[in-house]
Amino acid sequence: MKNILLVSTVLFTLMFMSCNDAPKSELGHNEAEGVSKTNEAGEDAHGEEGHNEGEEEGHSEEEGVVELTKQQAETIGLEMKPLEERNLGNNIKVTGTLELFPQDKANISPFVGGNVSSIKVIPGDNVKKGQVLAYIEHPDIIAMQQDYQEKNDELVFLKQDFERKQTLYDKGVSSGKEFQMAQSKFRSTTSSVNGLRAQLRLLGINPEKVAEGQIYSAVPITTPISGYVDEVMISLGDYVGTQSKMFSISDNSKIYVNFKVYEKDIKQIQKGQQIYFSTASHPDELLKATVRSIGKTFNTDPKAIEVLADIENKDKNLLPGMYVEGRIVQGEKKGFAVPEAAIIKEGEQSFIFILDEDEEMEVGKMKFKMIPVTVGITDLGFVEVNLPAEVSKDAKVVINGAYNLSSEMVKGELEHGH
Repeated sequence: MKNILLVSTVLFTLMFMSCNDAPKSELGHNEAEGVSKTNEAGEDAHGEEGHNEGEEEGHSEEEGVVELTKQQAETIGLEMKPLEERNLGNNIKVTGTLELFPQDKANISPFVGGNVSSIKVIPGDNVKKGQVLAYIEHPDIIAMQQDYQEKNDELVFLKQDFERKQTLYDKGVSSGKEFQMAQSKFRSTTSSVNGLRAQLRLLGINPEKVAEGQIYSAVPITTPISGYVDEVMISLGDYVGTQSKMFSISDNSKIYVNFKVYEKDIKQIQKGQQIYFSTASHPDELLKATVRSIGKTFNTDPKAIEVLADIENKDKNLLPGMYVEGRIVQGEKKGFAVPEAAIIKEGEQSFIFILDEDEEMEVGKMKFKMIPVTVGITDLGFVEVNLPAEVSKDAKVVINGAYNLSSEMVKGELEHGH
């Protein structure tokens, strides 16, 4: 009986424990499941919220626009220029050099040998015709003035003697021989005095002053043309002879272009045609020349003919020897054009950047818009562009630093993507 009671007690205890364990296990499972669902919901809600924030942030940026401070614009070398129309069209491409006509340049040498006593100019100086460049001195210069004084005084006496003997000869008092000798002496001395007077004038010395007794120890060296001093080939104390080159002067205001035109293009050239050209120092500046003359002989290497064209050089910034590239206009047309450096290529599409002059922009900031354009002919470093209708004809175009601006825009997009 005791054994039966013991077994019954054990079985009851085991059943009670199993019943208590089952609800606890189910409850734990349900709680875990609830936590899991709560986390999923929280994550979903957070994910949706983050996604929405991202969408809102993405839409706040305007496509194809980049904003910079003025300091950033200067750092990347940004340059702008108003949109402009240019003459573009079919043309004959030519090359050439800037030159001076012989009468517009001068190599200056003295009329008499002497030592340099002073120099009044340096290379680059602007001088006027007749201006003193230097002074030279030599004993021969003094001797020449003394000789002139003596012969000039002697001439006064010989003239009086000649006139007196002529009067006597006319009256039959004096012999013909005496009259002829006086006449010969007077004429030869007159010739000597006139020659010395001309030499003194060439040397820049006033003969009338010398005749009055004044002697100049130095003579001036002057320029025969106005222009700029190219070279000074002397130093103080140097002896310069009559063949010695002292200075070179050039008048750059009368510079012209010597174009080389190939044989196949000669028939299309005529006097008075317009030629547009640019120099290596100012490739973005288009200058105009007019055909002055067409050569009659061919150069052998290359086989081309020389075409001379007049240009205006008011600012004197064009110099002899400069290399130029040009085109002789054939059927020109006018259109909007920008420098090649202003064009951004992305695949087959071309773009330019223009300044967005938004009145609401913060002080010190600049906004640039990337505008799609259709490009036309390329001519002398400029590209014809067809602009969208909404672009103002007064727009300012980025002509230098456009690729840097494009990089800044891509960089901004990448940073925003992260």
